[in-house]
Amino acid sequence: MIVDESILEGCIAGKRDAQYQLYRKFASSMLAVCFRYAKNRDEAEDFLQEGFLKVFQNISSFRKEGSFEGWMKRIMINNALNELKKNRRTPFLEDIEMIRETEIVDQDLFTGTQEPIPADVLQEMIRALPEGYRVVFTLYVLEDYSHKEIAETLNISENTSKTQLLKARRTLRIKLNEYNTSKKS
Repeated sequence: MIVDESILEGCIAGKRDAQYQLYRKFASSMLAVCFRYAKNRDEAEDFLQEGFLKVFQNISSFRKEGSFEGWMKRIMINNALNELKKNRRTPFLEDIEMIRETEIVDQDLFTGTQEPIPADVLQEMIRALPEGYRVVFTLYVLEDYSHKEIAETLNISENTSKTQLLKARRTLRIKLNEYNTSKKS
């Protein structure tokens, strides 16, 4: 989505009507981003509200070199991750076993699925993953982060990132198989 220059200038000037217009334009797409990291809708809405506050506080730093939506998305993701880190008990469990990169990358998550899985069902399966699995899976698969970037962002080792991704994929494969089995019955 392209943002009207006058809306950006109004937001930089702190005009509430411009902020409201920006919020209305991007709230639903940014809520979808926040929902990828949240346990439920209430938490996603909290991430969204906090994220928009940060957008408005930092909008003057947007250099207009890339897309505004991409810049805002990065703020939403970072905000969600910071909130998760702040409240984290120990969602990232590092296994002693060494995992080869090819074991993770070459796996086909949907092997064995006979029918397409509805998007809402798949999203719910992802949301039901333990927090550590869900966050790493989302960053790696949906946001296209590398394991190195995930490790730096979450302050974990690259091996922990790989382990979490592998476990997320295994868990999702089980859930997909259960779903397909229940559809056949």
